[in-house]
Amino acid sequence: MIAKLLTGAGTAGTSLRVLAQAGVLRPYPPTTLLRLARILRDWGTGPAGGFMSMAARSPAAVGVVDELGDLTWRELHRRSNALARALREQGVGEGDAVAVMCRNHRFFLDATCAGAKLGADVLYLNTAFAGPQLVEVLERDRPAVVVHDQEFGPLLADTADVPRIVAWVDDDRDLPVGTRTLEQLVAGHDDADLDPPGRHGRTVILTSGTTGTPKGAPRSEAGIDAAVALLSAIPLRHGWRTHVAAPLFHTWGFAHMALAMLLGSTLVLRRRFDPEDTLRTIADEGCQSVVVIPVMLQRILALPVDVLEAHDLSHVEVVASSGSALPGDLALTWMDRFGDHLYSTYGSTEVAYAAVAGPADLREAPSTAGRAPYATVLKVLDEAGDEVAAGRSGRIFVGNGMLFEGYTGGGSKEVVDGLMCTGDVGRLGEDGRLYVEGRDDDMIVSGGENVFPQEVEDCIARHDDVVEVAAVGVDDDDFGKRLRAFVVVRAGAELDQDGVQTWVKQQLARYKVPRDVVFLDELPRNATGKVLKRELTSADRHDQKQDEDA
Repeated sequence: MIAKLLTGAGTAGTSLRVLAQAGVLRPYPPTTLLRLARILRDWGTGPAGGFMSMAARSPAAVGVVDELGDLTWRELHRRSNALARALREQGVGEGDAVAVMCRNHRFFLDATCAGAKLGADVLYLNTAFAGPQLVEVLERDRPAVVVHDQEFGPLLADTADVPRIVAWVDDDRDLPVGTRTLEQLVAGHDDADLDPPGRHGRTVILTSGTTGTPKGAPRSEAGIDAAVALLSAIPLRHGWRTHVAAPLFHTWGFAHMALAMLLGSTLVLRRRFDPEDTLRTIADEGCQSVVVIPVMLQRILALPVDVLEAHDLSHVEVVASSGSALPGDLALTWMDRFGDHLYSTYGSTEVAYAAVAGPADLREAPSTAGRAPYATVLKVLDEAGDEVAAGRSGRIFVGNGMLFEGYTGGGSKEVVDGLMCTGDVGRLGEDGRLYVEGRDDDMIVSGGENVFPQEVEDCIARHDDVVEVAAVGVDDDDFGKRLRAFVVVRAGAELDQDGVQTWVKQQLARYKVPRDVVFLDELPRNATGKVLKRELTSADRHDQKQDEDA
């Protein structure tokens, strides 16, 4: 009965096996099973039904731990009931959008569940947005209300026509008169159960916007296969304590919030990432799994050895990374220090998960993106849409049950025979693993040779003196384009341009050696850790103009 309830009658045996291994399939009293059946029938498998089901299955278990303390699943359920009533009073209804601009804390979950319980779409705003980006997205997607942390209030000053609710309050003395806070609304409204809406709301996650204005990528409820796909490749287990350091507003952090609805994970959240505080949180909270983006791993490993050794992480069984490729030998360095429990997931906002590399994959091939998980089709196609032979490069296409529905502003990704383009170029090796070579629009042609910056970045990142690196193509009168590297070196290192070029020349073809190298204190990144290459190229043009003026 529980298997049918959670997976549906038509689900393959693989799903049942994966869910059983994860500890999801477990005995419940008949009354609980009946209640779960009604919840999932009426509310669906998204945040509304998912978190409500946890309140039915384990009401007294702790669902979230943040800097304000603990909340049980029952408390989370009742809080979102109250907030949903408050939002409805503000005019939010089925099909409207609730925008959320919050860091990782309980109020993110409150707003997510409350919007879903009203049948509204929930639009997640990047906490690193600049004012103009924010205004543009809000004008395009026109939410009925914005739920935001107090610190982002000034950025919303030019969107005065959009009703606002303050979530996390830093200092209530600085709140304008008449400000509505989320906590006040929860306390002031009935928290009894609501009637289900006529439609299930969608999740709208924004693309990274590394090359332009972020696009809204809506997705309806993915169902159980979305969870099974990840659980088939990453051995997460029921009841674990999970520190989600990756931003909840983006695909990877959100995915693990959604998995908590199935696994009953306790979500351990902190509003800001600090490498030493992250180690302390993992150790003090006894977390068995950690959810990160690669730059977080880099910054943890950059800590002094005595700091790394001061925190016991022996209880950690899974470190789940996604959001960008693992640069250089980062995977090996991490596992050598903390153990073979690193899992790297490749995908995008539009296609969700495409491939997963586990510890064995990363040991054998540190640069691999891994293999397609359960219920996922992964192919590399040429320009004509035909599948290429193993070892040959082409465009990466993915098919699964989690493809997005087209951008909120119009348009979509290219689709060939039901498979969606990720926007990346790569190859499937003879070993069956995927190797991503770079964005299809990142490739440059220098002197007639094709160069993908990612390969050069990985090479430079393996240098002992390099902390992080990015490479971009810039205009060149003689070669059409040339490669320029931006490098951050370790404190006290004496690496110079000649040293970087010699290092690359020893390992790659000569035409892949960057023609010049710029040394920076840090690379510009967005809140999900991706390098903002448009800022590097913009700064490059500015520097070139200064040189010409001089």
